[in-house]
Amino acid sequence: MTHTKVLIIGSGPAGLTAAIYAARASLDPIVIEGGPPNLPGGQLMITSDVENFPGFAAGVTGPELMDQMRRQAERVGSRFITENVVKVDLGIKPFSAFTDGGQVVSSDTLIIATGASAKWLGLPEETALYGKGISACATCDGFFFRGKDVIVVGGGDTAMEEATFLTRMVKSVTVLHRRDSLRASAIMQKRALENPKIKFKWNVMVKSISDPALGSFTGVTVVDLKTDREEFIPSDGLFVAIGHKPNTGLFAGQVAMDDQGYLDTRPGTPMTSVPGVFAAGDVADTQYKQAITAAATGCMAAIDAERYLMSIEE
Repeated sequence: MTHTKVLIIGSGPAGLTAAIYAARASLDPIVIEGGPPNLPGGQLMITSDVENFPGFAAGVTGPELMDQMRRQAERVGSRFITENVVKVDLGIKPFSAFTDGGQVVSSDTLIIATGASAKWLGLPEETALYGKGISACATCDGFFFRGKDVIVVGGGDTAMEEATFLTRMVKSVTVLHRRDSLRASAIMQKRALENPKIKFKWNVMVKSISDPALGSFTGVTVVDLKTDREEFIPSDGLFVAIGHKPNTGLFAGQVAMDDQGYLDTRPGTPMTSVPGVFAAGDVADTQYKQAITAAATGCMAAIDAERYLMSIEE
């Protein structure tokens, strides 16, 4: 068993920022960053261009950004374990985390930074064309589709918010929805339905995405769920907006969560229902889901972990 004052599970912007701050506070943090089949570095590892993270005037790729953050965390003293956590015990202190490689790490504090995963349509073309015309984040990638025609899939608040946001820069937005009415809140529906740049196709399901053979997105084939008629819709971009799922299954029954699985935190802080356990990044973020906000909460979690350690040592 290895022991540390601060254990961080997750290695995206939240986890690595927490590691940088904790290491600079001489807390000797350990980061369990994930291993196969998971990809250390979080969702930015499958993001091609990042132009909204401060400090990179010419932009940076997602993998480059995460590599720089990891190198910085390691340089200031963070230790890394490239394995997956399969079990945690938060019922007694010190806390314990068990990896698929057989390691057990105990800690005085825990920062949960396991992120969230975008929900996808489940079509094989999505993986092949992600970052090549397909995205799950309009705020992140809408800039690249200025003056173009795009498609948004979904009917909830996320989809309406993405579609409305995109109209600021794109030529047109076509919303594809499986039903004949939206699930979004009344105010979000009103904004989208009254926006002249947004049009809707009802009762349709995406059957296939084109064109992996060309290496870029060119449109989708949809099937009408009432008539079974198929139609190809050409487009320059596809935004899948059917929600996110927080990666919090490991902590079920041990840390308070909302009905969607996001970790509950004390307003304005990363503090969870368990003293000494902190949440950073998308595991507790139902609103923003940006790399910069994740990094900010990683900073907050590390600072609060240091304060917690000081309080129990007094």
